[in-house]
Amino acid sequence: MSVELVSIAIPILLILLLAIGVPIAFATASTGLLIGYALFGGSTFFFVPFRMYDLMNNYVLIAVPLFLFMGYMLEHGGVAHKMFRVIHIWSGHIRGGLAVGTILAGAILAAMVGVIGAEIVALGLVALPQMLKRGYDRKLSFGVVCAGGSLGQMIPPSVILIIYALMANVPVRDLFLAALLPSGVLVALYIAYVLIRARLNPDMAPAAPVEELNMPFRQKLALGKDLVLPFGIILSVLGTLYGGIATPTEAASIGVFGAIVAAFINKRLTLSSIGEALKQTSVTIGMLMWTFFGANAMISVYSRAGGVSYLSGIINGLGLEPFQLLLMIMLILVLLGMLIDVIGILILTMPIFLPILSDAGINLIWFGILFSINMQISYLTPPFGPAVFYLKAVAPPDTSLSELYRSVWPFVGLQLLALFIVLIFPQLALWLPSVSQ
Repeated sequence: MSVELVSIAIPILLILLLAIGVPIAFATASTGLLIGYALFGGSTFFFVPFRMYDLMNNYVLIAVPLFLFMGYMLEHGGVAHKMFRVIHIWSGHIRGGLAVGTILAGAILAAMVGVIGAEIVALGLVALPQMLKRGYDRKLSFGVVCAGGSLGQMIPPSVILIIYALMANVPVRDLFLAALLPSGVLVALYIAYVLIRARLNPDMAPAAPVEELNMPFRQKLALGKDLVLPFGIILSVLGTLYGGIATPTEAASIGVFGAIVAAFINKRLTLSSIGEALKQTSVTIGMLMWTFFGANAMISVYSRAGGVSYLSGIINGLGLEPFQLLLMIMLILVLLGMLIDVIGILILTMPIFLPILSDAGINLIWFGILFSINMQISYLTPPFGPAVFYLKAVAPPDTSLSELYRSVWPFVGLQLLALFIVLIFPQLALWLPSVSQ
């Protein structure tokens, strides 16, 4: 079977399996093993596991379940709920303040949790009822929760950035540093949009009634103590990592310890809360790793068949300038993000794109940030749009999927704008890693 035929057979078989409802992890694994057996016979069942073992036998990957467990423990430890309460009280007096507070809470939660599903559900349970109760426009409220809850895709300690760093062979620390300013740009765009909409149409995002916020300033200031734990955990994790004191895995371990201490302080540390956090971590890491294995099996077979070199030759043969090459890859990723899980895209595309980008002289840390913004877009765009489905599970019963999808489009536009800004100004991503050397 020629490499051209393999390049046609793999996507056709994969699409057929996905169309009949096979989960992507098993669809990619089945595609890889079936095509591999047709090409290489029984040897497929030897070289694919060895390729998987080489990829999985990496110390950095231990950080992924640790960060996940940290996030779930913080959720069960009551830290997030107290943080939301403080931010909403502080920001509720201005038009759009609750929505702005939700975005800021999402950013802080992303820096603590990094589990997008958990962030959206938490915001949907705590922030959404408050906004709807105060007469906020439904679509604005839904959009803010989906967009703010998806910030964990790029705000450190993002699991996606950790896996990308492993595949691109770039330092996790540098990638985390590179994500800070672009994350700030995206958060600023979200906040500016909310404030402008509230200014143009005050009824869309009214300020909270004075009597609800009639709290002495000193009492409001005293509420700040509930932010000590969240920021303390963030600083202990990212501070030790950025300062070169700890590796990503060690920093994740510090975060786990901090989350357990926080739960103890909040009197929420119980065997049931620990057990539930462990269960959620196991389910999430199992899903991630099966997707990881399946996509790796397929790309291993395709690479052994000469497919990666074949596609690289086609793309290089187009004679594109680096900027044109980036635009083409970004467009491909946006389209894939509408259909495939983020981890699947990461494992399937990076072995093809990274060598091409490296040969074109494109900085892989910069591209990693562009990729993370792009994948954040995928969390909102239909028909896949996982953020919408997470929110649907906790939204009011009369909420339809079509209403949720309509609510996220302004924020998709802001994400595309952020992507373009970082594309035009790469120093937004590269400045902090360069000055920290």
